[in-house]
Amino acid sequence: MDDCIVFDDAAVARGGTRIWQHGTFSIETGSVTAIVGTNGTGKTTMMQVELGLIPLAAGRVTVLGEPAGRANDRIGYVPQSYTDDIDSSLTAEQSVLLGLTGTRFGIHPVTRAQRAKAREAMRFVGVEDKARMRLSQLSGGLRQRVAIAQALVCDPQLLMLDEPLANLDLASQRSVVHVLARLNRELGTTIQVVAHDLNMLLPILTGAVYLLDGHPHYAAMDDVLDSTLLTHLYGTRVQVVTTPQGDMFVTPNALDERDGAVPDTHDVEEVAEFHDHDHHGRQHTDPKEVA
Repeated sequence: MDDCIVFDDAAVARGGTRIWQHGTFSIETGSVTAIVGTNGTGKTTMMQVELGLIPLAAGRVTVLGEPAGRANDRIGYVPQSYTDDIDSSLTAEQSVLLGLTGTRFGIHPVTRAQRAKAREAMRFVGVEDKARMRLSQLSGGLRQRVAIAQALVCDPQLLMLDEPLANLDLASQRSVVHVLARLNRELGTTIQVVAHDLNMLLPILTGAVYLLDGHPHYAAMDDVLDSTLLTHLYGTRVQVVTTPQGDMFVTPNALDERDGAVPDTHDVEEVAEFHDHDHHGRQHTDPKEVA
């Protein structure tokens, strides 16, 4: 399988200070990858480097076979600040159409083909019936799915999302993850997600880039789900719990909780209610369940 993203001794700096360096790894086409690490380690910066928005201090990065930034017309991007940046008076359909017209200013005629494409994207993520509603009328989870539809409307080969599950309730997180699962399985879209809490994403992740000690590393999920590694990564004691059914969850150590630490991850039993697995630990996603 071809590589979608390749880092070759890449480094990035801001204000003369190296954010991270010696990044050498590749991410396969068709994979679902998380970028993980504590706040301030450069997770969003890595995604911006891949989009060519931040220059490298050393090395090189190629995305979809081109130097970073050259293939952005084949990339769908959902920033963490999407709901803050976009005009909440726009309807869901108008927002999705921005992925085709490329501007939110002025009056631009919309062709029948463009409107059909927008409706197709909204149908895929399950918000077609909300087309005429304003973003201000939608829940956070629905707005996030509208954002994904806007990114999908140009048929990207790579979808990049910065903290797409942040500030969403569990039901909304579950719906977004189901959409990502379908995109990867049915359309073969390569997906990369900046994430802090891994639990809800575990069933669909194939690997993770983790930023540790100033260096980016890539590993398959079986290697990332290691209590010692995650404890070092997050700076607090973490355990990987395996249920009798074979499902895995990342959870703070019980001793940390008794010491008064606030857990960064969802409660295992709570998340378990929203996970459907087969005997391989992969998630079943029924299109009818996406609501």
